[in-house]
Amino acid sequence: MRTIILAEPGKFLLTDTTAPGEPGPGEVRVAVRGIGICGTDLHAYRGKQPFFSYPRILGHELGVEVTAVGEGVSAVKRGDRCSVNPYMNCGECGACRRGTTNCCEKLRVLGVHVDGGMREEIVVPATHLYPSEKLSVAQLALVETLGIGAHAVGRGKPQPGERTLVIGAGPIGLAVLEFLKLEGADLGLLELVDSRRGFAAERFPALRAYSNLEEAQAKSDATLVFDCTGNPASMHAAFKLPVNGGRLVFVGLFVGDVTFHDPEFHRKELTLLASRNARPDEHRRIVSLLETGQIDTNPWISERAPAMDIVMRFPRWLDPAAGVVKAVLEF
Repeated sequence: MRTIILAEPGKFLLTDTTAPGEPGPGEVRVAVRGIGICGTDLHAYRGKQPFFSYPRILGHELGVEVTAVGEGVSAVKRGDRCSVNPYMNCGECGACRRGTTNCCEKLRVLGVHVDGGMREEIVVPATHLYPSEKLSVAQLALVETLGIGAHAVGRGKPQPGERTLVIGAGPIGLAVLEFLKLEGADLGLLELVDSRRGFAAERFPALRAYSNLEEAQAKSDATLVFDCTGNPASMHAAFKLPVNGGRLVFVGLFVGDVTFHDPEFHRKELTLLASRNARPDEHRRIVSLLETGQIDTNPWISERAPAMDIVMRFPRWLDPAAGVVKAVLEF
């Protein structure tokens, strides 16, 4: 079957690999139809993704179609379109027992720690599929992206009317804004790239948008700040943005250390939170929100491409100035 392998930073291989066999008990074989490209894939291509090794088959934002079900599977059937939860948790560690499966101590993420969906078929646990009769495979591929935003907003616990600030208007930042809007928060955005800032302003008419750090620091008055950039300079500067007593949520990450001036951190009595992945209940909620039209990701999909065109297309997607909000590969 056709397969795309990231052999090393900056080098994709287009090749054929052995197709998976019949699914085992509790498993489902799926045909991969849509693959969302996200920051994790871009970081891996650049050689800057933590917890990552090469060679690797990328692809964790997946819209799929069921082709075979294993013994004991009744929740999905052949032909169902589904989103995939790519977080393969152990179910036994302390985090899993507490229900925080998103940060399982032995977590394996498809396309990151183990091979993912940039191939024609894969086998996954049936419990990691979310079927929908209404959504397209492209919409289903974006459920995981939205999950990052949903979980981050849950970590921040915004109150109705609370002044918030999102740093970065890539897909993750947009996802955070979507869920802040659902919580009734007052929305603010710091985004340096004009095209991204403009796209967000179109999506969120009441948005307070800032084009530089100094403007945001002077005017935002945010009690809750989300850094969605994964950029070390941005993450270090983010400590300046919450007001005294405020909260800062790191949604993006980078390979390195985050440092801050401790006296200033204590003077402002800031709360710092990390946010990782999402939980199944958040994914299920997102499918429902998409089906009812409360969230619409169709405008996000600014580029579609055949999967095997990745070598030609991928370098352009690395450049924020190219104006690509979300790219989706299709088998």
